[in-house]
Order: sequence, then structure tokens, then C-alpha cells
Amino acid sequence: MKQILDKMKQMKLLGMAKSFQLTVESGKNEKFTPDEMIAYLIDCEWDERFNRKLDRAIQRAHFRYKANVEQIIFDDNRVDKNQVLRLADCEFIKRKENIIITGSTGIGKSYLASALGHQACSLGYRVLYQHNTKLFARMKIAKADGSYLKELAKIEKHHLLLIDDFGIVPMDAQSRSTLLEIIEDRHEKGSTIITSQIPVSKWHDVIGEQTIADAILDRLVHDSHRLEMKGESLRKKRGLQTEEIIDLNNLKN
Repeated sequence: MKQILDKMKQMKLLGMAKSFQLTVESGKNEKFTPDEMIAYLIDCEWDERFNRKLDRAIQRAHFRYKANVEQIIFDDNRVDKNQVLRLADCEFIKRKENIIITGSTGIGKSYLASALGHQACSLGYRVLYQHNTKLFARMKIAKADGSYLKELAKIEKHHLLLIDDFGIVPMDAQSRSTLLEIIEDRHEKGSTIITSQIPVSKWHDVIGEQTIADAILDRLVHDSHRLEMKGESLRKKRGLQTEEIIDLNNLKN
């Protein structure tokens, strides 16, 4: 068995090697026919490679949260369940469509965006998560050191771009210009998800320059999927629940 395992590992059939070793050691191999054993080992190798590829894609995306669609809270009507589940098939990426998620702070916008991003990674799409302020700060540095065009090209190559917390600070001229270039590069070539506390109706004020704002919003908002989240802050709710637990424990003591 050792020679077989060594050959599997040399051929980088790591999932197959691990499963073969466990199967033999447990004696379960005796229950398999030769065809069943081969099919089982191939499935294990496929799963192992898929999971490694997914892990790499998630790491490269730099998500803010480890999130998945199955863990999204729907029972309090904070977001339209049917709409989210329709978007979770990621067909919007094939159609080069955008998603805009708005709602008050702490309501779960970033988690929802990250969950859709994780789903896209599992389907083989290249995804990039960027926090709004960090994105534009990095692009300013890139402009100063001459790597700006290279950074724009990196962003453009992703099938899905997530921009989180858009509009928390007004944009200056350089940030406006950068956003326009990013959106222009992605228009009808890739999809973008944007989360914001600010209603879309006030994005002109956030962007700050009418002509550029019109150009950005025309490409970004037109035919986008809109998710408006409602309800109280989940962070605040969890904080109150934690305080209640602490109070109960104090009473018991």
C-alpha cells in the first residue's frame, strides 16, 4: 500500500491518496467492487481539488466576512428572500449586471454582499472585495508611484467587484475620476456589487460633480438589481442580547 500511496502523492493525487489510505485502514475497501473503488477515489480527488481551488479564490477575494447564503437571516423580512435566492445562482454575473444593496448601518449589507461573493467563487468566478475608503486610498498611492494603470487592470479582470460602504465620506476629484474609470472599464464587461448606507437618490451629492455623477450612475444604476434592507441593526441587537445574558448570569450568581 505504501508504494501506491507514494505514487499517488508524487502525481499530486492528494485527495485520492488520503481517501485510499483511510479506506484501507478502516477495512471499508472490502465492501467496494473495483469499479466502485475507482469511482469513489476519483470523486474524492475531485472534491479535494475543488475545495483547494475554492479556498484560493476566497483568499484572493479578501472578503470582509466569511459568509454564505444559507446563513442569511430572512425570518424578520429585513431583505427579500426570493430576490436574494434568485441572485444566488449568479446568473447576473453572466449577464454583466450589477447589484446595489442599501440600508442602515449594522443591518447586514456587507454580510449579504460577501455571501453572494462567496457563492460566485464557488461557481468559478474571480471575485474581489474592496472597502470604499481603502480602495480609493490605495488608488491614490498607485497614482503617485506609477502603478495606477496596473491596479485598474487588476480590478477589471475580476468577474465580480464588491465595493463596500460606498458614500460614507464625500468624494474628492481624484476619487470621482477613479470611480468613473473603474465603472467605465467594467460596463458590460463585469458585474459590481455596491453596499451603501446612503439611498441611491442621494448618490449625486456623495459623488459631488454633476457630470461625472451622471456618467457613473448611468452605467452603474441602470438595470441594476436593488436590494433595500430594513429593520434594526443586527450589531445593536446582538449587543443587547449579550447584555441580557450577562445580566442573567449576574442574577444567577
